[in-house]
Amino acid sequence: MTANNQKYKFFLLMTILAVSIMTLVSCKAKRSDSKTVTVYVSEDQIFSEPILKDFEKETGIKVLAVYDTEEAKSTGSMNRLIAEKNNPQADVYWSNEPIRAEILKQKEISAPYVSINAKDIPEMFKDPDGYWTGFSARARVLVVNNSVKDKPTKIDAYLDPTWKSKAVIANPLFGTTTSQIAALFTVWNDMQAKEFMKQMKRNKVVISPDNGESADFVATGQYAFSLVDSDDAVNRIRQGRPLTMIYPDQKKNQIGCFIVPNAAVLIKGSRHPKEARLLIDYLLSKETERKLALADCAQIPLHPDVQTPPELKPISEIKVMKVDYAKVAEKMVEIQPFLKSWMGL
Repeated sequence: MTANNQKYKFFLLMTILAVSIMTLVSCKAKRSDSKTVTVYVSEDQIFSEPILKDFEKETGIKVLAVYDTEEAKSTGSMNRLIAEKNNPQADVYWSNEPIRAEILKQKEISAPYVSINAKDIPEMFKDPDGYWTGFSARARVLVVNNSVKDKPTKIDAYLDPTWKSKAVIANPLFGTTTSQIAALFTVWNDMQAKEFMKQMKRNKVVISPDNGESADFVATGQYAFSLVDSDDAVNRIRQGRPLTMIYPDQKKNQIGCFIVPNAAVLIKGSRHPKEARLLIDYLLSKETERKLALADCAQIPLHPDVQTPPELKPISEIKVMKVDYAKVAEKMVEIQPFLKSWMGL
């Protein structure tokens, strides 16, 4: 073999090696540039999806969203996260209330993260250790048919003989009704809360499948009042239905109105921690709260300088029920047997 042939083969080998290295580097760069974040969402898709799409447009990070079905309510995502504890698939959990976020903390499925955008959110709507942060809340309000003259103003109106067989409440085994009943167990005590439930049954309260149907029953005049989420109330008021919305228990010695914020949660062992934190920052931003306030869900901003929907009071003007959401989460699990028995199951 001539010296020229040897030089040619050596040059060819080095060229192939260089191209291979460049190809590997290029592929690696493409993989690193392809940023994604996976989020499990229990907030209604019709309201949450536009927020996530805006995040994609503004950051270039692809959002892979898994939404709860209406049937699963907010338990579907939570149960999935629990099942995936040892092999987490999600980076972020967008919960529509903080109680299940607390359960994830207690089961060591979430991780702490304190966003810079959480600074102005009131402390009672944040986990003190940073495992979840609240934003864009609903209030648990009374909706009363406009034909009712002496309108109830507190939650124990359910026990008043005046309203026997005339009041409705959503099934306490599901959704925000469960959270509120658990909250009452922590604000009062077990004996007082159980007695409240027993007297409510003796007063022949009517059970509906969900808050929306409760509001519809009241709007048609079938029942006098119900306890529902503020978005259910606002939605029907905007439709021109004959309803009045009342924040319950607002006087000095009363317990106040139960507030249910959304909650942003970082998942422990997240595969995309940087992108996850950026998404949480976005969810907790004033702009996201503004969008959710203007949307049909009409949620109450927790940042003090974001405009509240016109039908609702700013959070600063509501006497808020003082609860520890961690204790509410523990109590919600504890009282399940009692609630099932109360429902006759």
